[in-house]
Amino acid sequence: MASNYTALGIQLMTTGEKAGTWGTLTNTNWNIIEQISGGYTTQAVTDGADTDLSVSDGSTGATLAHRVIEFTGSLSASRNVTIPLDVQTFYIIKNACDDSVVFKYVSGSGDSVTFAAGATKIVYATANDGTNPDIVDCGFGVGDVTLTGTQTLTNKTLTSPKIGTSILDTNGAELMLLTATGSAVNEFTIANAATTAGPTLSATGETNVPINITPKGTGDVFINPPSSGSLAIKGNATNAGILKIFEDTDLGSYHTGFTAGNLTEDIVYTLPLEDATTSGDALTSNASGVLSWTTMAAGTSWQAVVTGATQTAVAGNGYFINTTSNACTLTLPAGTIGDEVAVIDYAGTFDTNNLTIEADGSEKIVGSTDDLTVSVERAGFTLVFTDSTQGWLLRDK
Repeated sequence: MASNYTALGIQLMTTGEKAGTWGTLTNTNWNIIEQISGGYTTQAVTDGADTDLSVSDGSTGATLAHRVIEFTGSLSASRNVTIPLDVQTFYIIKNACDDSVVFKYVSGSGDSVTFAAGATKIVYATANDGTNPDIVDCGFGVGDVTLTGTQTLTNKTLTSPKIGTSILDTNGAELMLLTATGSAVNEFTIANAATTAGPTLSATGETNVPINITPKGTGDVFINPPSSGSLAIKGNATNAGILKIFEDTDLGSYHTGFTAGNLTEDIVYTLPLEDATTSGDALTSNASGVLSWTTMAAGTSWQAVVTGATQTAVAGNGYFINTTSNACTLTLPAGTIGDEVAVIDYAGTFDTNNLTIEADGSEKIVGSTDDLTVSVERAGFTLVFTDSTQGWLLRDK
């Protein structure tokens, strides 16, 4: 009866067979077993066609009868390396080719394992089906490694890791999309795939741990909201949100900033569309928080002492009136709300030579169309225009 052979070529002899050759055959089998246990070999991969590995029954040297296999060769594209359907063992395989190699069974639709150029993996051939057996990646090796299930990496360094385009939570839901925005090196975008909440970046554990965003080289740091939205600086139970702007580090470490007080409503200020046209203008707000540049009143402009019998006033001016020699009539200008005219009894003679103040046209003084007569010694006052009903009113009494 002829001998039988295992899937990896070890000879199984029938009773009474091979008389006188047992020693040689047994030694060959031991050599084959040694190769299967820990032997190393190289296998040239054919460019342009599959490389089919076979078993040499009863002989040493077959590639498949080695534990460690290194694929070699210069490839123009990914190539297949196949094994017979009944092989059942595990291998440590390194792909030293310059393109990827697919390790698979010679036929069928079972799983295969792809080795990127330079990758080393531990795989096992299952022979779990007569026509469609699977080759399984153990998930350990050098090069591209696929981690499935729950994995813990402690004090490990990932060199050029390929994360992919998304980060998933423990339930497989997509938390973040990682999408390059262009071909620039180190450029990336973090975009949340969820519709109800944004990504959170926070420091946990120790307290007072800052989060630093430091771009490489020079240029701006942009924070771009979606079609609608804002940059929000939130507060907490002990203090309101604070925006700090630091000085040049060559000068020191001081900063200026903005913070919110004890607010009673939402306030959003809209900046002016252009710079102030007059030096010294101030920002003022309307009832909707729209800011604009306003030229502020410069205060009363005091004039030289008036000694004549008549004087026409100009809004914003102040007048020292001397009635030592004669009475004086002061005519007010046409009033605009907020206009002011100030008067002082220069020589203390308003009681002997009165000051008469008359309005422009039909405008009023203290609600009356009558002239105002001032006869109090050392009088001094300011008139402010209000409207057509009350006209000019005394600012101080």
